Amino acid sequence: MDIMTTVGLLAGLAVVTTMVLLGGDLHMFISEHAMIIIFGGSAAATMIRFPLSVLAHGVPLGMKFAFTMSRLSAHDLVDELARIAEIARKQGPVGLEKVETDEPFLAKGIRYVADGYDLDFIRDNLERDRDNFLMHLNEGSKIYRAVGDCAPAFGMIGTLIGMVQMFSNMSDPSKLGPFMATALLATLYGALVANLLCLPIADKLHGKLIDEETNRTLIIDGILMIRDSKSPTLVREMLLAYLPEKHRHAEGEPVPA
Repeated sequence: MDIMTTVGLLAGLAVVTTMVLLGGDLHMFISEHAMIIIFGGSAAATMIRFPLSVLAHGVPLGMKFAFTMSRLSAHDLVDELARIAEIARKQGPVGLEKVETDEPFLAKGIRYVADGYDLDFIRDNLERDRDNFLMHLNEGSKIYRAVGDCAPAFGMIGTLIGMVQMFSNMSDPSKLGPFMATALLATLYGALVANLLCLPIADKLHGKLIDEETNRTLIIDGILMIRDSKSPTLVREMLLAYLPEKHRHAEGEPVPA
């Protein structure tokens, strides 16, 4: 679990709920009309922007990665690949058949080496898999950003509709309050959906995309070196280049000047 996404979302909801309850009743801030214009309008605009295939992949994948972390960090992957290279050096490719890992993409690469596929086949398939995954994750980021962009706009549309209805019923004072509430709540809902949910998730997915691109490229290079029978020391040293300088050495190990 990516605990920061969950904590941030809950903290934001707690702040808004607290402010609502300090100023009155929670029912004052519930409006079916505002919900329809925000959620219905945003969903409709998003469906216009993206084809069904993109929505089918992007929405669930984006939600999954917004609330989860990679099983292994980049530093863990370097250690794991060095360990696998040591096994391959001692036992040959056949020894990799019993290697287990929590990272599915790495497991696929290990299986390719264990089955004896040639270097070009392994590179092409892993790179294609990586690129397809990153494309879908990027689509998820774009979808949530699109919803975040249009939700405040539909909030303004809801406000305008509420204002028109209010001014059209000036002769009936009993209707002015509900129409004004709808107008204001539409703006509130639009701002909350955009700034507490969709735009933060879009930014989080963009960061996850960068991390996943680094991790999967690191895995591809490591697997290719293992397939090419490189030594574990060389594999580790080559892959450490993917890490920031301060993360290239284990805790307590001196960092070269």
